[in-house]
This record gives sequence, structure tokens and C-alpha cells, in this order.
Amino acid sequence: MSSETRRLVFATNNQHKATELNAILGARFKICTLLELGLEIDIPEPHDTLEENAREKSTTVYNLIHADCFSEDTGLEVAALGGAPGVKSARYAGEHGHAEKNNDKLLGELASQQNRKARFRTVISLIENGTEHQFEGICEGNIDWESTGSNGFGYDPIFIPTGATKSFAAMTMEEKSKYSHRKKAVEKLISYLNQKK
Repeated sequence: MSSETRRLVFATNNQHKATELNAILGARFKICTLLELGLEIDIPEPHDTLEENAREKSTTVYNLIHADCFSEDTGLEVAALGGAPGVKSARYAGEHGHAEKNNDKLLGELASQQNRKARFRTVISLIENGTEHQFEGICEGNIDWESTGSNGFGYDPIFIPTGATKSFAAMTMEEKSKYSHRKKAVEKLISYLNQKK
């Protein structure tokens, strides 16, 4: 691969996600967010699947900037809740992006559940020359009995990945990346992009 840094337009307003992806990508690629492009838009996520919501975001931005871009949608899928909160992860408690309320609601619903199995699933939608490609990353784990740690975002304080003894929020970014669902999806994206060179 060329030593030149390739710019990737990331169809998101979530700076936490952009920071995490930049840490995963290193010097090979540079994330450019919607805010950095001067696009102050809030793209709806009206669909019932992560795949469709990711496609909605990437297609919307591609049609606006007429350049290759990618988006992602991530959901926490809890076994005892039939896969919920899933696509509604960011607004599980009703208010979009209120992580503490979402975590409290989820812990409350699992209070009497011994089955704590859950997984994070990320779907990346890349629009390249008008054609979409999707990449999936999954991290299996369990929901803890209480919130721990102050790093990360979303459900990180209550999710312990399989093979670990502490929550994502109690990990450094480097530790989290060893398990990260988002990293797994991004690595598939990078592998695809590298094949195109």
C-alpha cells in the first residue's frame, strides 16, 4: 500500500465514533466527519435493521457530496431481551444518545436475569462509485450487574467482552480495540480498500 494517507469521509456526527476509528486506522487513513465537511445534518435511522440504517446514512451523504463515503450503525443485542435494544440502542430509554438512562433501563430489565449474554454488532456501509459494500463486526460478551469505568461511550460501562474481566469503559482504547466489534468491521473495510489499490 502507498505510504500516502487516504482520506475517508465518515457519515457521522458522533465524535466518539470518529475518535475510536481514527485510533484503529492509525496513519494509513484519516477520518473526515460531516462536521468537518460543514454538513450539519441529522440523518434519520428509521429502519428495523442495522444494515438498512447504515445504508440510509451512507447513501444520504453520498448523494450530498458525490464522493465515496462510509457510515456505520451499531447495536447492542441482548439474548434475554430477544435481541433488544438492537437498532434502538441509542434511544432505548426514549431520549436519543442519553447513555446513562439507556444503561439504567437495561440493567433494570435484566435485574432478575441470570442470562447476561449479549453482543455488540457493527455494520459498515461503504458507498464507492455509487455501489454499496457492507462489512460486519461482532463482539460477544455479557452485561455486567452494574456500571463500571469512565472511558468509552454508550453501553461500554455495562458490557464485558468475552475473554475480559472488566467493562469496555474500564479499558484503555488500546485494550478495547483487542475486542472491538467496530474494529473488526473496520478491518474488513480496510482489507477491501487495500485490495483495490
